[in-house]
Amino acid sequence: MLYLLFEYLHKHYDIPGLRLFQYITFRASISIILSLVITTVYGRRLIDYLHQKQVGETVRNLGLEGQMQKQGTPTMGGIIILLGILIPTLLFANISNIYVILMIITTIWMGAIGFLDDYIKVFKKNKEGLAGRFKVVGQVGLGLIVGTTMYFHPNIVVRETVQDNVKSTSTVPMVLRQKGETFYYTQDVKSTKTNIPFYKNNEFDYAKVLKFLGADYQKYAFFIFLIVTVFIITAVSNGANITDGIDGLATGTSAVIGITLGILAYVSGNTIMADYLNIMYIPNSAELMIFAGSFVGACVGFLWYNSYPAQIFMGDTGSLAIGGIIASFAIMIRKELLIPILCGIFLVELVSVIMQVSYFKYTKKKFGEGRRIFLMSPLHHHYQKKGYHEAKIVTRFWIIGIMLAIMTIVTLKLR
Repeated sequence: MLYLLFEYLHKHYDIPGLRLFQYITFRASISIILSLVITTVYGRRLIDYLHQKQVGETVRNLGLEGQMQKQGTPTMGGIIILLGILIPTLLFANISNIYVILMIITTIWMGAIGFLDDYIKVFKKNKEGLAGRFKVVGQVGLGLIVGTTMYFHPNIVVRETVQDNVKSTSTVPMVLRQKGETFYYTQDVKSTKTNIPFYKNNEFDYAKVLKFLGADYQKYAFFIFLIVTVFIITAVSNGANITDGIDGLATGTSAVIGITLGILAYVSGNTIMADYLNIMYIPNSAELMIFAGSFVGACVGFLWYNSYPAQIFMGDTGSLAIGGIIASFAIMIRKELLIPILCGIFLVELVSVIMQVSYFKYTKKKFGEGRRIFLMSPLHHHYQKKGYHEAKIVTRFWIIGIMLAIMTIVTLKLR
């Protein structure tokens, strides 16, 4: 809102300093600062309020060291994360930008699902919370919204090089560009292409999966794109939710991922950097850097109270929202196929649960007795069972997360 106000004032009045709001890096910086202030200052007030209302976590005894000491720790702290994301975004981002609109919808949508789950657990005294099928319906619903908007909205395009054989027939406006001594034409088009790591041309078109259907395969591309979008949002959201099991693990890991996505959004929306990295230039996507700044600020600010020993838990209000945000963000900047690397912590945690449950059921059916691969799943509990202190587990997972983030950026240049 402030961005639009200052944009109007800059156009009609000569007030010094208003040009600063045209710079994405400046607005991203103040978004981080404001988000940090909101989560740290008002986070303390939220903790006191939740203590007063006796909104505490009900902890199941899993035999983990120090676990029962967390009984009664305030939960639903994800509320402050959501406020730390939404307020700076609404103030400093261009809220007419379709990417920003989609991210605001994602934050509210997934936050609402998580809040409902926490509300049932805390106030209805139902430890199971919202039934899993309803969470999945919510995640699928968000995937349908994001996928459909991405595919059909006229302002969501990518810039591609025009081939010589289509220059004379194309009706889309073209721009002449230069790279070294070479001149070429580009145009903004609707596309189902995305960036892919470890691949020579660095691009993959979902539509080509259906090439076997014949010459009309392009008209079915929407369904493939929609399926991929729904799957990624559901998987990453659940991965983040499972990772939120010990103090500061999901929060710190998400902050690292948020920084990486912010950098990728900035370079994807900058013609020079996108050209240098040989990744798709996505017009107007750099505006997402303001959202990324708010997201990182909210995570780091919340970590002030969520680090060991945690004074507050984010609950599903935060974890489901964080997962949905990361997945939707990656899809919008066409980097969703980098998620297995960037979100490697989430992936390993999720896979550890799937492996544990599947193997237990298989061995129980075959041998009459369930067997386990890990001492306990998710994976962080396995290391707790082995005697590692949770602070050490979290720190080492953060280090791995940083390494994966660096690897994610490096893979874009490996071809």
